[in-house]
Amino acid sequence: MTSRQHACDVLVIGSGAAGLSAALRLAPRGKVAVLAKSTVTEGSTYYAQGGIAAVLDDKDSVESHVQDTLVAGAGLCVEATVRYTVEHSRAAIEWLVAQGVSFSTEPGLDGQPQFHLTREGGHSHRRIIHSADATGRAVETSLVDAVKAQPNIQLFERYIAIDLLTTHKLNLPGKRCVGAYVLNLASGEVETISARFVVLATGGASKVYLYTSNPDVASGDGIAMAWRAGCRVANLEFNQFHPTCLYHPQAKTFLLTEALRGEGAYLRRPDGSRFMPDYDERAELAPRDIVARAIDNEMKRLGADSMFIDISHQSAEFITSHFPTVYEQCLKYGFDLTTQPIPIVPAAHYTCGGVLVDLRSRTDLEQLYAVGEVAWTGLHGANRMASNSLLECLVFAEAAAEDILAEWHRVPAPPTLPAWDESRVTDSDEQVVISHNWHELRQLMWDYVGIVRTDKRLERAQRRIQLLQEEIREYYSHFRVTNDLLELRNLVQVAELIVRSAMSRKESRGLHYNRDHPEQKTGSSSRQTILTP
Repeated sequence: MTSRQHACDVLVIGSGAAGLSAALRLAPRGKVAVLAKSTVTEGSTYYAQGGIAAVLDDKDSVESHVQDTLVAGAGLCVEATVRYTVEHSRAAIEWLVAQGVSFSTEPGLDGQPQFHLTREGGHSHRRIIHSADATGRAVETSLVDAVKAQPNIQLFERYIAIDLLTTHKLNLPGKRCVGAYVLNLASGEVETISARFVVLATGGASKVYLYTSNPDVASGDGIAMAWRAGCRVANLEFNQFHPTCLYHPQAKTFLLTEALRGEGAYLRRPDGSRFMPDYDERAELAPRDIVARAIDNEMKRLGADSMFIDISHQSAEFITSHFPTVYEQCLKYGFDLTTQPIPIVPAAHYTCGGVLVDLRSRTDLEQLYAVGEVAWTGLHGANRMASNSLLECLVFAEAAAEDILAEWHRVPAPPTLPAWDESRVTDSDEQVVISHNWHELRQLMWDYVGIVRTDKRLERAQRRIQLLQEEIREYYSHFRVTNDLLELRNLVQVAELIVRSAMSRKESRGLHYNRDHPEQKTGSSSRQTILTP
């Protein structure tokens, strides 16, 4: 094997909760390669503050969690998926505890420590298990430690996948995934990884928007690669905007956790008055789509740069003990959570659609699985309920691992894969093309395909995206690949799919709000938006 050729049993593309938990479950059986675009911890999991929704309290029930999720999903959740996920929630938490994750506790009635459960928007019970206000960090660092202790797992840090390799594209029999071309960001060389199974765990596509709460790596790579490989995608019109991102020029990706509102924080106008009671009887505890639209509407109505979140009526001790990370981070930017309202704006946060999979995380392509935010399982419907996302990562990573193990003896070793051909490309001397197209794409998606849409805005977005695609295709065919070029190529592909999906939905439902079709259609509750390559 040369330095540019690698082989493994399972290639996991992505290193968040979904990817690492799948890798850990598979490592005892064979050789697993985990690809991380940046350092292994850099991804949405690490920055998740709130927690994981799970039925852990005797006063709570699977049925209650299921119904809350169905209500938040505005008629588009697949009930079988919701029930499957919730029924596996306790086991998922127990598995995390076994991996060394430490969750916040409080004294029980018998004086013994028990898990502290909080409540978030859309939930009727306290069922959010958390590690203070840095749950994602606790989960990610524990999983990374466990992965590094596994001799069968090889970490490829600072690698970005370029495209999936499939038998039909290699003119071989069948239609299965056999590996990927990957770019080594340290050396600039393209390498080949062959695998018997491939798991996409690349996260979402919120970087397609100008303002996002996500880290830089969330550029829709897995969705775009799966689409190019021939997989269907579903419900990409449903992009969740987190209502409360800190409004500060140096803090565009810092979230003020959902749990703040769960613990009594108010949303206020610049004059100090509350506005959520005007929009929903649940006020600050309404689902995120309602809260985000209310903030967006108030900002536009008043011409204000931001709204405010205020929990200063709670004691300083309560705030600093429950939200130490948020408190410290706000102080860095000159805001004291214990004494003043904090300026906030909505930001693109979560991709509810994705690569279509079944209950075993299988895509349309044999031996290709998709897990976590990259996938559409049917759990979230038209609006993701708070803290269901990490749960989905864990439950469907286990489902993928179980299916791979069941298929282990049937799937042969991958064929010898051809090396990457860059004999007809050169180094680019026009990086300005990438930077200009990058900004244009994210700006037009924010302006035309954001929280509130219209038919005309979507048509404008579609025309501009088509022009950008032509430019990027030409650029891609002439120059050596770079991280920025690959991300831009993937983002413009996902942007096109988002716009196509949004144009096909002639109603307003959940996270998709179109002023030209403000009503939710009756009788269309079962219609998912499915696009086929």
